[in-house]
Parts: sequence; C-alpha cells; structure tokens
Amino acid sequence: MRNLIYTVCGFLILGAAPLAAASPDARLAKASRVDKAGWIQVHLEGSPATIGFQHGYLLAPEIDDVLKMYAYFLKRSSGKDWAFYRSAANRLFWPKIDVEYRQEIEGIAAGLKARGKKYDRIDITALNGWMELAWYYVPYFDAMAKSGKTKPAGEHCSAFIATGSYTRDGKIVMAHNTWVDYICGERMNVIADIKPERGYQFMMDTSPGLIHSSTDFVQNSAGILYSETTIGGFHGYSEKGIPEFVRARKAAQYAKSIDDFARLMKTGNNGGYANDWLVGDTKTNEIAQLELGLKNVRLWRKKDGIFIGCNFPSDEKLAAQETNYDPADTQTSNNGRKMRWEHVQDDNKGRLDAEISKRLMADHYDEANLCSSACQRTLCGHIDVDKAGIPEAGWGPYYPTGAVQAKVTTAALAGSHRFWARMGHPCGEDFLAKPFFKKHPQYAWQGKFLKDMKGHPWELFDSKDTGTSTPKRK
Repeated sequence: MRNLIYTVCGFLILGAAPLAAASPDARLAKASRVDKAGWIQVHLEGSPATIGFQHGYLLAPEIDDVLKMYAYFLKRSSGKDWAFYRSAANRLFWPKIDVEYRQEIEGIAAGLKARGKKYDRIDITALNGWMELAWYYVPYFDAMAKSGKTKPAGEHCSAFIATGSYTRDGKIVMAHNTWVDYICGERMNVIADIKPERGYQFMMDTSPGLIHSSTDFVQNSAGILYSETTIGGFHGYSEKGIPEFVRARKAAQYAKSIDDFARLMKTGNNGGYANDWLVGDTKTNEIAQLELGLKNVRLWRKKDGIFIGCNFPSDEKLAAQETNYDPADTQTSNNGRKMRWEHVQDDNKGRLDAEISKRLMADHYDEANLCSSACQRTLCGHIDVDKAGIPEAGWGPYYPTGAVQAKVTTAALAGSHRFWARMGHPCGEDFLAKPFFKKHPQYAWQGKFLKDMKGHPWELFDSKDTGTSTPKRK
C-alpha cells in the first residue's frame, strides 16, 4: 500500500494521518514524521522548547490516546486515579526536573494545544513517570499508609550486550525486547531521532509524549549504547531522589563514556525503576552492567564477554536486602530465561550479530522444562497463553502481557545512526483482542483500549540526519 504524503512547513509526513491544518510555525521546519512497519519515526531538532513543540504537534493524536488509556488503565490496575498521579508528579518530580527538560515538557503541552488537545505540563510529567509511580511509588505509598511491607515490582524485558570473542566481528552487539501489558506495549511504537542544541544526537525507541525512552534502547553520537531489564521482585523507593526518567534522558543526551553513564544514573538515585543497565562504548569496545538498586549499586565491566538481562539480580547483597529473588526456583520467569540465556550465549559464542540477535529476541524455547512453548520462561514472552502467569508480578493466568517489541544494534549500525526494530511480538505472531477476551472474559475490561497487536516485520531505521551534534558542556 502506497504511503500517503503530507507536507507541513516544507517537511514531509509519510503515512501519517492528515494534520488538522497545515501550520506555518517555523518551529516545525526541521522536524519530520514517517509511519512504517507499525512504528512512528520522528526527527526532532532544536532548542528544548522547540523539540518539545515538534513532539507534541507531530504526535498529538497518539499522546491524547495514550493519556486517556493510562488514566483508565492505572485506575483499574493500581487503584489510583489520574488526579493521584498528577499530584505525585507535581510534588515528587516537577521540582527536580532540569530547566531544559521542563522547557521540553512545556513544549510538548504547547504542541498539543496547537493541535486542539488540552493537557498541561503536569499531565506530561506524570506520563513520563508513570512506570516509576505505578510500579515503585504506589507500592511504597500504600505500604507507608498501612505500615506494611512494600509490594515487590514486577519483571520486564529480556536483553544482552556482547563484545570481543562473543560477536562475529569482535565489536559490540546489543539487543532488547520489551515486556509489558499489551494495552501499554502496543503504544510503545515511536522511534525518536533527537538532535538537541546541547549534548549529543541520539536515537531511541519510546512512547508518545515521553522525553526519555522508558523501553530503554538508546544510542548516541558519542558512541554510547544502553539498554536494561528491571530487577525482578525489587522493593524500595526514596521520595528525595531525582526521577529515573530525568536521569535516563540525561544519560542519553550527555554520556560520552561508561563512567559518564554510571555517574548520571547514580546521581540522585531514588530506587525508582530499578534496573540492570547494559551499557557499551563503541569507541573503546567495552561493555558494562550497572545494577542500580536503592541501597546497593554495582558496576561490572568487560572488553571481552557478554552481559545478559532478564530480571534477576546479580549482586548477592542486593538480592538479599532489596528483592524477594529465589535463585532455586527454575519455574519463575527470570530464572527460566536466565537458564536459556546461559545456554544460547555459549552456543552462539563468536557468532553474535544482528541476524542471530533477531532470532534470540524471538526465541520460544523453555529451557527449564526442555520444550518449545511460548510462556513466561521464554525470551520472547507470551503470558497470555501461559496458564502459570508470573505470581510475583501480580499477573494471573493468561494475563495479556509479554514481549511487545524488539530492537537490535551493532557498533557498525550505531556508528551510522541506524538500528533494527520490530513492532509487536518479536516472533512475529499476532495478538488478537476479541478472540482473547472471548476465552478470558476476566480481562475484558481492558477492551476499551486494548486492540489487536499485529506482528510486523523487522525494519531498519536510519537517522534523518546522520551528522553528529557538537557536544557543549552544561
């Protein structure tokens, strides 16, 4: 089917819905949007306020949809309405956001207003921090109110980063698939190429309205790559720290080394969205794993090797003090996938490249039970077909969640501002909402916003501007 082409102020919007009206706004002159393979690719460039305006304007229908969805979904899933999330974001986040990111957030609201959507800076702030608020702050808040124990956070994502003797060309390869509720994940479909006034140009996958990735697959023009998987069963939160989404955005824009990345992520750490961060520096061919708990933080580095991620803690002290992790239970999602990663990393040593990485992201082998069957223990997760569910994450049997998209990059791809991405299940299978709700009516409440999540082919995304920005110090 031929792409539709629309022009706004001299730039192209390919395959996008027609805008309400052509805009003469000069702020849009260097921005663009292309819709392909289930993704929305945007190029944003300029000052923080300009980048924000471009974002809000070009993605206005999608931001409107995602805000309405979260207001509905979070009230049902967390018991807190959008007013609660706005209040928490205003109190905990807004005062701690750097001026440039405040300007960008306000720019998004301005872009939305120009398209007739009435949201303010606090709506956009709450949207950026929804994972931290829903998965970390709300359990902390409820525990404080009831003087009880904080409910552990769930498990999300499978990933690896490798270098040296593990890869085909001896250089860095990184891959990641995002695990989350399908109602959220089918909206995690934006590829953003951002060229800011200050810092480094960077590419990331993200959701409409976010200034950071949240699905956490980022590469910048300084040669830094990073991804992550959550620390499963984690409990702990501090109201005093800097929001995770601010620290992650700063790392994307300003990190020029692994040390830079670790410093930016550790500064003001609040325990929100506690992750094992997988980081690479294509200039030195070094990779690292930053395990960022609240009380315990560890950094491991290698110039020859691999780091894997699937929601298990690596540091024994962190595991004991900050999680409910049980390394002996092979039927849990994190341990089942850990077993699979350990097998395939050895089988593919010296062969890892983009094509093999794509296959690993789609892998359906259950190593714990020695069978091929998509479930919570496979690298490409399908909890909707798994009667076991993941109890520690609060998901019941057949809950509509799992791997919703995947990304792959290499040092060569990152050097030319490109990476591979696949929207929908990494294996390419479709999720069809109506047949699912018919079989599992207990989840029919999600039908207001949960639609079909079609499997799309892998697509190679190129930056719209392959030049690098000149780094400027803050």
